[in-house]
Amino acid sequence: MSDYLIGDVQGCFGPLQALLKKIKFSIDKDQLFFLGDVVNRGDQSLATLRFIKDLGENAKMVLGNHDFHLLACALGVRKPHSKDTFDDILAASDSQALIDFLLQQPLVIQHKKAILVHAGIPPSWDEKMALKQSLKVQKHLQSNDVGNFINNMYDNHPYTWSNDLNEMDVCRYTINACMRMRVCKPDGALEFSHKMGHDAAPDGFKAWFLHDDRALKDTDIFFGHWSTLSNVKQAHIYPMDQGCAWGGALSAIRLKDKQITSIDC
Repeated sequence: MSDYLIGDVQGCFGPLQALLKKIKFSIDKDQLFFLGDVVNRGDQSLATLRFIKDLGENAKMVLGNHDFHLLACALGVRKPHSKDTFDDILAASDSQALIDFLLQQPLVIQHKKAILVHAGIPPSWDEKMALKQSLKVQKHLQSNDVGNFINNMYDNHPYTWSNDLNEMDVCRYTINACMRMRVCKPDGALEFSHKMGHDAAPDGFKAWFLHDDRALKDTDIFFGHWSTLSNVKQAHIYPMDQGCAWGGALSAIRLKDKQITSIDC
C-alpha cells in the first residue's frame, strides 16, 4: 500500500491517467492526495473532478486558489474569467454534487506527520495552528451563508497575521496564505505580485519555506501552486507543481520513500 501526493492537475485529465498508470496505482491498496488546483486551465476539469470525487476514501485533496475560484463562480459571487476552463463543471448535470464535494475539502491535511497544503504555511504556525485555521475556514465553507463568506474572502487584507484579528480577517489571511502565498516576511506579512523563482523575492521577503525560525522547519511539507520553483534544496520541503497546464509535467511523490514519478504534459 502506498500514498501518492500529486501536484496541480488543473483539469489535465489525460496526463493524470497516464501518471496513475505509470505508478501502477491500485484503487484497492493505494491512496492519492491532491495538493490543490485540481481544476481550471486544462481542458478536462469536469472529468478530473468527477474522477477524484468518485475515488471516495481512496483520494483526499486540499483546496487551491483555482478550486476556490470555481466555488465563487458556482455560487454566483464571481464571474468566470476569459481564461477559465471550468464551464463544463458549471453546466454539468451533477454540478451541485461536485460543488458540494469541493465545499467539504480542507485547506490543510496532516497525514503520517507530513503537512499537505496548496501554497504554504506561515512561518510562525505550527501543525496545531495550521489545522485549527483550516478547520475554521472549512466550517464557514459548510455553512448556510457560504456565498457571502466566499465573497468576503476576495481581498488581500490583512497582509500580516495577528492573534487579534477578527473572525473574517483570520479566515481571509488563512485562505491567502494557504492558497496564494509564495513569499512573505518573517512575521508572515504576505506579498502577492511575485510569481518567479524563490531566489528573486522582493526586498524584505523570502520564500515562505526559507525563513530560519519557521515553526515547521523539521516537518515534511508538500505543496503545489508555485510552478516556477526549481532547484529547491531545502530540507523537508517538497514543491510538486510542475506546470502541467503550461506544458510542463505532472508529478506524484510516494510518501514512504519520496520517490518522484513524472509525466510530460
